[in-house]
Amino acid sequence: MNILTRFKIIKPASEVFEAFVDPEKIGGFWFSSSSERWVTGKDITLRYDEYNATVLITVTEVVDNKKIVFKWGSGEEVRTTTITLDEIEPSTTIIEITEEGFKGNYPEILHEMLDNKEGWVFMLTCLKAYLEFGITGLRAGIAK
Repeated sequence: MNILTRFKIIKPASEVFEAFVDPEKIGGFWFSSSSERWVTGKDITLRYDEYNATVLITVTEVVDNKKIVFKWGSGEEVRTTTITLDEIEPSTTIIEITEEGFKGNYPEILHEMLDNKEGWVFMLTCLKAYLEFGITGLRAGIAK
């Protein structure tokens, strides 16, 4: 089972791509920091200062300005996330995020999938605000 989230960002694919892979830029919309630039084969530590949390990801594929694939989680909870970028016209990009690897029993799996879908929608909203309008204060705004 997987979830799919799509958004339109009024920026070129190269700028959207750099927002993810550049450790200086990711803090503007998603995690507080990234240990290094995202390239194929790298293990990256992502930090959320607001929640005193870290996440380890393994980047499995990077195609400049087109695609980023990474794995996160551990044991049987490993998920694969694929971010694809499609520049549909100059300065307009459709970003698509697919997260795969959900396992479990209904209704627990349904709750987990909805929670993750909510997270991707929020992250992409923050990305749009960051890239299109320079807004950086939304990142930790979701309340559980």
